[in-house]
Amino acid sequence: MTARHLAFSALFSAFSVAAFSQEKSIDTVYIFDNQLRNSTKFQKIEILKEEDLLRNTTNLSEVLRFQSPVYIKENGRGMVSSPSFRGTTAQQTAFVWNGININSVFLGQGDINNINLLGFDDIQIKSGGGSVIYGSGAIGGTIHLNNELTFNKGFASTLFLEGGSFNTFNSFLKTSYSDDRLSVKVSGNFVQSDNDYEVREKNYRNLNGEYDNRTFNLGAAYKVNEANTVSWQTQLFDGEQHYPTSEFGTKTKYLSATFRTLLDWNYKNSKIKNSFKTAFLKDDFQYFENIDQPRSSGGVGETYLIKNDFNYILNSEFAVNFIGEYQLNKGEGFQSGIRSVKRNAGSAAVLARWNPVQKLNLEAGLKKDFVEEIESPLLFSFSGKIKVNQWYSAALNLSKNFRYPSFNDLYWEPGGNLDLKPEVSHQAELGSNFHYKNFRLNVTPYYIKIKNMIRWLPTNDGYWTPLNTNNVESYGVESQLDFIKNFGLSETKLSIGYVFTHSKNTDTDQFLMYVPQHKMFGTAVYQYRFAEIFIQGMYNGLTYTTSNETMKDAINPYFVLNGGLNLSFLKNYKIGFKVNNIFDEIYETTAYFPLPKRNYSANLLINF
Repeated sequence: MTARHLAFSALFSAFSVAAFSQEKSIDTVYIFDNQLRNSTKFQKIEILKEEDLLRNTTNLSEVLRFQSPVYIKENGRGMVSSPSFRGTTAQQTAFVWNGININSVFLGQGDINNINLLGFDDIQIKSGGGSVIYGSGAIGGTIHLNNELTFNKGFASTLFLEGGSFNTFNSFLKTSYSDDRLSVKVSGNFVQSDNDYEVREKNYRNLNGEYDNRTFNLGAAYKVNEANTVSWQTQLFDGEQHYPTSEFGTKTKYLSATFRTLLDWNYKNSKIKNSFKTAFLKDDFQYFENIDQPRSSGGVGETYLIKNDFNYILNSEFAVNFIGEYQLNKGEGFQSGIRSVKRNAGSAAVLARWNPVQKLNLEAGLKKDFVEEIESPLLFSFSGKIKVNQWYSAALNLSKNFRYPSFNDLYWEPGGNLDLKPEVSHQAELGSNFHYKNFRLNVTPYYIKIKNMIRWLPTNDGYWTPLNTNNVESYGVESQLDFIKNFGLSETKLSIGYVFTHSKNTDTDQFLMYVPQHKMFGTAVYQYRFAEIFIQGMYNGLTYTTSNETMKDAINPYFVLNGGLNLSFLKNYKIGFKVNNIFDEIYETTAYFPLPKRNYSANLLINF
């Protein structure tokens, strides 16, 4: 065990209690991302709370696969994993931690399975462009990883323990304390798995697939007075993945360590709301082509960030928002040709919100980015929502978004291209929201046009290089039906989503790789007194894995069903049992890397 593993284990074992505690009445909730709350007025945002996350505790990939419209491309359970919103790529998805874009400065994307699931109070999934607020990469959608702090709650703690197939162990501790001025929350998470599943029909065994990771979170907020609150949020993540190989192949592994810290000073009165953030982000990764040999490649990326969000409320109908941000990005690679590079980036945005009548909300925004040695476009956004009557409302969203090249795109040797242009997208969506008694239905057709997509292509000299080669057109519809009904001592919840995606490279008239045209997902929950039973299903249609639509290499449609039972007793105790892939479906989200067949887990949740 390495020194950093020992350090994390010491931190983790230092807590005897922790959380996902049952909430009583909330006096005040401190939220780090105020702009996300504003977005709910205009866009459908899927909010996954603690009970949702605990239904898919394997990893964040599984949560998004079964509970969101996002397509997840995972190279085997717990391995490298990337998302696709509305037919876009992983680089066109922004991961947002408490209001801060945390995509890698090297890759320009986030690896889902190196983001620990149980370290957040909720996860929110927002489809559609958001570069005016969340910057580079927010083209297809954004995934928000949120921590909250509450006041006047006293002590609250929870312990979560889980064991499952493939010698998997998952544990989580969280404890919090708050009074009317101070709020503190601490948590730790440890996961490990041999991950040695077998799919005999594919003649596949997940050899060398073990992984483990640990996370430490610390959050605190202090009310200086009624107008001023100072808060702090810090996260450390440390993980090790052994990549699957054949019986006679060389064993490889990947080590990753992340440190994030964010300080926020929030001021508000009847006319002004201002949030001043300063943050430091560090990613350290190392790849070993042979686990018994020294590392073969790696890198360290750092981001220093200052962001100010000033909101002035003129009157009950009109408000204006000014957002300024500065970043210093640094990167140093190992065996990549990226010796020591840095980039200054800043932006200025203005948003105007108008509520001329009670049933109409409007918002318009402009943003200009200033990225060192890269020419960036002027971005815009416009949103409008009208409530037609008690059961129907409609929302229109238009935006121009972008992604500037990553450090790998620019500086990798050989192949980096300093002449790359940013990817630019224009998009539109029209959402219809229906509400009748216990039913809610959202239907959102959308259209996206992307110019100057960056692709790595082979050269005549034998290496690959990134070029602005493609234009992409994507259109489709996202829809979701929700139903909640109480029957005396019982409660029923149902959520079903359907996504249609048509995403093509307009230069070649070929469908994009790893973008299924059809996806369905859903969860049904029935609770009676102390017992709860749930099922969740996910269907993916035909998925091409090559750029020329080769059918022999395509992933066939599949349907996967999970089910679980939770039993509460002695008020603060809950035990759960879960069966994943009940029908023993043979399926994969990345070619040649099947995911597990039927497997099981059991868990214990204790609230203090």
